[in-house]
Amino acid sequence: MKYQTQKIALAYFVVAMALFAVQVTMGLVLGWIYISPNFLSEILPFNVGRMLHTNSLIVWLLLGFFGAAYYLIPEEAEREIHSPKLAWLQLAIFVIGTAGVVVTYLFNLFDGNWLLGNEGREFIEQPRWVKVGIVVAALIFLYNISMTVLAGRKTAITNILLLGLWGLALLFLFAFVNPDNLALDKMYWWYIVHLWVEGTWELVMASILAFLMLKLTGVDREVVEKWLYVIAALALFSGILGTGHHYYWIGTPGYWQWIGSIFSSFEVAPFFAMMSFAFVMVWKGRRDHPNKAALLWSLGCATLAFFGAGVWGFLHTLHGVNYYSHGTQITAAHGHLAFYGAYVCLNLAIITYALPHLLGRDPYNQVLNMVSFWLMSGGVVFMTFTLTFAGTIQTHLQRVNGEGYMDVQDQLWLFYAMRFGSGVAVVLGAVLFIYAVLVPRREIIERGASQPAE
Repeated sequence: MKYQTQKIALAYFVVAMALFAVQVTMGLVLGWIYISPNFLSEILPFNVGRMLHTNSLIVWLLLGFFGAAYYLIPEEAEREIHSPKLAWLQLAIFVIGTAGVVVTYLFNLFDGNWLLGNEGREFIEQPRWVKVGIVVAALIFLYNISMTVLAGRKTAITNILLLGLWGLALLFLFAFVNPDNLALDKMYWWYIVHLWVEGTWELVMASILAFLMLKLTGVDREVVEKWLYVIAALALFSGILGTGHHYYWIGTPGYWQWIGSIFSSFEVAPFFAMMSFAFVMVWKGRRDHPNKAALLWSLGCATLAFFGAGVWGFLHTLHGVNYYSHGTQITAAHGHLAFYGAYVCLNLAIITYALPHLLGRDPYNQVLNMVSFWLMSGGVVFMTFTLTFAGTIQTHLQRVNGEGYMDVQDQLWLFYAMRFGSGVAVVLGAVLFIYAVLVPRREIIERGASQPAE
């Protein structure tokens, strides 16, 4: 490690991996409920389990982004983090808020209370006091990293990363806007949900991926930065008006069907550019970096993001298709592969790269780490195909033939069983990953911690 304050990232990564374990475990429980609907119905209702599954996903990904920023910004800015104490305070606020959310969800505390109770809006169900805490923590984070960058070297990586992180924080303010009109509520809601994952988060993804390619391949910074600016431009050009594909059926004017269809079709472009960028950098790279697992996760991130967010997104984004397919298991197939490829793999890539440096040892047990990649990725890909087939059948039976929702669900049992099997593979892969990156190899313990390769 070149800078001591990079160690702050370790705590963020550890908390993120703990929540990652919670997320995949809850996903497995929910997968079994699809097969046996009465499972835990009185102890853990499905809607509560789903909130824990989705909220833990969002929080651990954010913590991963924060940890990545605290790790890479000192190297890019060539100076220590402005205030380590503020970074620790920010983490404490997130941990306390997460604990409060879990307790509120599990025990349905303060139901109906405007300040302390569950707000009930999907993905942003957090009580109002937790939302305020998130804003405070975000302001602390943005001040801390912005002051670090402003006082140090400015690079394309830090510029795009800051743009993404500032945009992410500002868009979250719409969580406090909750109109009585449901159509208007959904418009503001998509400002957060869509413009995060198909806007600002893509900028964060591109900048972290660029940092990894720079370190792992040895390609000239000028080449990396040119690719990065092109990817960022494509992401914003397609993503902002691409929000329109969520406005098809919520009561907005009909022109959104054309705007959404046209610009959503372009949303494939930034993900194709990121995949091309990653493979071209490896092809042109002059460095044989010892951390092969980090390179595998980076290439897997770019590839699976292209198929999950790009290809599977395009499959049902045109309004003529979406009229029949929206809200079916096709949406779930797209969501799982897109989130896994674009953001889960990204966080696991930077964790895989950074932890040997943060823990001061060799690139650990890379074989186990790479096995975890293939186990998790294979599980998610198989899950995507099973849900795609289930969604196709559901669309025909429910939307074309007009059969009842629950009657159709009974006919999809086989696909849900296969989905559960793929979920088992994902959980095993997650456990293997956490073990591989945190538990040192025996030979390292015997000879003492060795310094990682640059």
